[in-house]
Amino acid sequence: MSKLSNVWVFSDIAARLPEVIGAGVAVADKVSAFVFGDEAQIAKAYAYGATHVYYLGEKAADVVIEDYCDTLAKTINDAGEEQALVILSPTKRGKALASKLGVKLTAGVVNDVTELNLEGGVVAKHMTYGGLAFAEEKINSKVAIVTISGGVYEVPAEDASRQGEAVNVEFIAPQAAIKCIERRANAGESVDLGKAKRVIGIGSGIGSKENLAIAEELGGIIGAELGCSRPIAETEKWMERERYIGVSGVMLKPDVYLALGISGQIQHMVGATSSQTILAVNKDKNAPIFKYADYGIVGDINKVLPALVNALKG
Repeated sequence: MSKLSNVWVFSDIAARLPEVIGAGVAVADKVSAFVFGDEAQIAKAYAYGATHVYYLGEKAADVVIEDYCDTLAKTINDAGEEQALVILSPTKRGKALASKLGVKLTAGVVNDVTELNLEGGVVAKHMTYGGLAFAEEKINSKVAIVTISGGVYEVPAEDASRQGEAVNVEFIAPQAAIKCIERRANAGESVDLGKAKRVIGIGSGIGSKENLAIAEELGGIIGAELGCSRPIAETEKWMERERYIGVSGVMLKPDVYLALGISGQIQHMVGATSSQTILAVNKDKNAPIFKYADYGIVGDINKVLPALVNALKG
């Protein structure tokens, strides 16, 4: 795959910045990163492979990410590149910013991209029809904007010897700013399943919310993070949205994925098929999950899960 001379990257969440930098390193010779925070965040961006850092300062508490649209757009326009690619994190704020930048820069936008091909232009691959198929979109505009699905590109090795100066970027207030009335802390725990080496996936077959405690105990024993299928996060609301694995959720690349009570529909499995080893427990011997699993147990979760915990305790 050919490379662009430069790519612009930005993440509204600092913890995701190394991943979008990794995407930038994979597709361009230069990686220009927009960075919030302090000197430590600037140093971190360089350490992970950014070649240029555009410093946005400390984000004001009453300013939302989308209000940085004019600031980013002017910086990108002023660079005067013949072809520009902007890579953003796939968060709700990242996608909202992508849409506003698309309007401001008259740019094509593709979300949840799983692969970029630069032969003859920017071609973005993404899932469609609920994960049943992949589509490839060629972005013909001068500026192309994509949000990259989590876990698609490797995070570069951190190297503190990579250093550089940051360019200070002046904030341009939008004509119609979004007024932030109040901020509330997320009640759920922060988790990045895309980096987990072992993951336990919880499906509707878990039976009851009380069984989550046993799954958590198992996770503690084997050193695994807990994820879930869409109904557990969005219908039952037993787990945080950040733990949803699937077509519009997290893309996993763990060493081991243990699916508990998950049927294995394609919408879920597109987020788990990159696992090195897949283990499954389901009472239905014909469940689609067994087509993907390297090892499987046909049985009742209420019996199998406690038995696994007891066996592994020893």
